[in-house]
Amino acid sequence: MLLAGLSTGNKIGLAVVGGIFILFALTSSFVAPRKRADFPGKNGLSVFVIASIVMFAAMLTAVAVFGRESEAKGAEKTASAQGSPATVKTIHVIETEFKIQLPALQQLKGGKYTFIVKNAGKIQHDFVISGGHAAGQTKTPLIAPGKSATITASLQTGNYTLYCSVPGHKQAGMVAQLAIR
Repeated sequence: MLLAGLSTGNKIGLAVVGGIFILFALTSSFVAPRKRADFPGKNGLSVFVIASIVMFAAMLTAVAVFGRESEAKGAEKTASAQGSPATVKTIHVIETEFKIQLPALQQLKGGKYTFIVKNAGKIQHDFVISGGHAAGQTKTPLIAPGKSATITASLQTGNYTLYCSVPGHKQAGMVAQLAIR
């Protein structure tokens, strides 16, 4: 998975470091013992151990460096594909028994919306977005009295129903309409 996200330069760099590490391992395992039966020998053991540790550390560093650069580029691509945080519109919602209060909203256009839902009531409520073409989180968990919850959803053109899904609350009036044009 990490390899697919790497740039060509990173793949080459990782391949070079990996190739050197593999060449060192194969040479010290198969070639050197044939040429010198006592390889690495009494005097060369410390040098061999240090070289092995250096090669291993180089490989770990290469993976960490190339992976981090790849993750940063992936995050940039994701952010640009989803739009910048400045394009997310925030709507504050207040829930009480048995009402959902929305602010006076101007004509809303399709896009990403964050709903900050405050439970100003005395019992638990939740908040659900249904209808239209909503993508993302469309339901909060139960919100304790005095607490808030936040959900973010992409809303396309259409009509949406906002309500509390606690049994009986929607029927008691905890429902509101939202139109995206």
